[in-house]
Order: sequence, then structure tokens, then C-alpha cells
Amino acid sequence: MSRAELSGTELSGAEVSQAKLPGAATARSGLRETPAAGRRPQTAAGFLALFRNELLLTFRRVRTMVLLGILAVLPVLIGVVVRIETDGPRGGDGPAFIAQVTQNGLFLVFTALAVALPVFLPMTVGVVAGDAVAGESASGTLRYLLVAPAGRTRLLAAKFTAGLAFCLAATLTVALAALATGAALFPLGDVTLISGETIGLGSALLRAVLVALVVAASLAGLVSIGLFVSTLTGSGIAAMAATVGLMITVQILDSFPQLHAIQPFLFTHHWLSFGDLLREPMYWDGVLKNLGLQAAYVAVFGSAAWARFTSRDITA
Repeated sequence: MSRAELSGTELSGAEVSQAKLPGAATARSGLRETPAAGRRPQTAAGFLALFRNELLLTFRRVRTMVLLGILAVLPVLIGVVVRIETDGPRGGDGPAFIAQVTQNGLFLVFTALAVALPVFLPMTVGVVAGDAVAGESASGTLRYLLVAPAGRTRLLAAKFTAGLAFCLAATLTVALAALATGAALFPLGDVTLISGETIGLGSALLRAVLVALVVAASLAGLVSIGLFVSTLTGSGIAAMAATVGLMITVQILDSFPQLHAIQPFLFTHHWLSFGDLLREPMYWDGVLKNLGLQAAYVAVFGSAAWARFTSRDITA
């Protein structure tokens, strides 16, 4: 074979190789490159698929089921203790809400949420949110997840949305367990609100749903904080401990009267404002302040988590 023929053969091989490269032909022809096979399109459907995977990953973990089980047991313990105390010789003693629980089992829902919100609910949320990114980084799955064309922003948004879904699931777990326990141990009927008015059972159930939604939304700020902490470390345990520890510290700061100047800006300060929804008419000032504060924390710490996660060098 001559040198000219050999050169022509090599050129043809080079052209064939270039044609096999992704986007080579389209780049020469000026056409837009189409997504490769198996590439997930950047659409709402792609985000929903990613969100569904995050939900399955969250709720399939044994740890998540154990946490939800603990939350479900809490209203049962409260109801049993109240029942035993009211049947005893000191049945007439105790705080006012104890008497309201004994008169109407539906009020156990509000009591259980008031007991769970300061400690138990945020601890479970802190564990799940703190482990969102750091847990996968520690197990080595984060690097392979980012190889797929999901995009870091969409992945972080899916994890945050899954965290909010867990907040709702945890709150509903407490509420439904309390409702079942209250119906089993105490009578159900018209509910006397803390303002003294009486509403029907149907209206009271609607208020219970509204209270549960407000309580779940009250944990949004903690989810964003936990997600941000999770992007700072590659250890899931460290991220969970830091998130829960920060929550406890803020709770302590919120209890000192000397710090009243900064307390309105703490994300835990308005958590119990849902009690204003148990009045007639409902007071929305405290609830709106709480939701606005949670939105501010989501904006600040969500942006910080995005900035950290999108610029982070994933090496493991």
C-alpha cells in the first residue's frame, strides 16, 4: 500500500473516531446536541423521580422507622399516664390541659404535639437532615450519585424536599397516634377551646389538621440548618450530632430572660404559637411570625448549603 493510500486510510479512521465521539458530528453541523441515552432530562419529571428516590432512601432506613416508632409511642405514654392519674385518688389535680384531655380525647392531639415539638420532633428531624448529605458522603455513594446527570442543585433541592416530607410524616405520626389513643381512653365530642368557646368535633378535627401542618412547617428552618451542616463534613454522625446539639443550644438560649433581645430571631422561639389556633377566633399573628422566621432561615441556610455543596470537591 502506498503512503497516499495509507494517509487516506488513517484520515478515514480519524473521521470515524470523531464521528463516534459524543457531540462531534453535531458540533460540525451546527445542530444542537441531543441528550445521550440514559441521561435524565432537566425537567420537572426528572426532579420528581429524584425526589421519589430520596423519599425511598429516607423511609427505608431502619433508623427512620425506629424514630417514627418512638414518636408514635410518645402519645400513648402520655395518654396512659393521664388515664392512670385521673383514675387515682389525685384525679382532680394537675395542669389545666390534663383536665381537657380527660374530658375530650381529641385534645390529646394538641397536648402530644406541644410535648413533642420542643424536643422529640426536632431531634428526629435533626438526625434525618444532618445525615442527608454527610451520610452518603461517608458511605461513598455521593460521588457516584453526582456522576449521574442529576445536577447538584436538583439533588440538594430533592434532599431538602424529602426532609420537609419527613417533618410532615413525623408530625402526622404523633397526631394520629394521639388521636387513636385519645379515642380509646377518653370520650370524643365537642371541644372546648382555650379561649372558652366550644366547637363541634368536625371543626375540631379540621383545627387538628391545621395545627399539624403548622407544626410541620415550623421545622423547615431546622431542616435547612441540618442540610447546611451536612454539607460541611463527610461524617454523618458528626453532622447529626452538630445539628441536634445546635438545636438544644438554641432552646437553652431561648429560655433565658436576659437574652430577650435576640430570642425573637431564634428559630425555636415561635414554635408553640400554634396554640393561638385553639382560640375563637384564631390568632394568626404568632403563627405568621413563626412561618416568616422559618422562611428566612430556609433562605439563609438553604443558600449557604447550595453555595457549599455546588463548590465542594467530592473525592469520596
